[in-house]
Amino acid sequence: MTITLKLELASGQSLKGAPLELLADGKPIARGVVDKQGLVAFAVTPAKAQLAVRVDRSILPR
Repeated sequence: MTITLKLELASGQSLKGAPLELLADGKPIARGVVDKQGLVAFAVTPAKAQLAVRVDRSILPR
């Protein structure tokens, strides 16, 4: 199963290249990168869980 999200910032800034994680009940289950259209897709196994998305800060430069 694929979950696709479109991300838009109110400021109009691009999120292109931002690494994201999909969380199920607070645990990371998939990673994705925002493309130039603001889309990110996560390949996941169907399951019942509360989902959330966060920036994967471990991949970002310090």
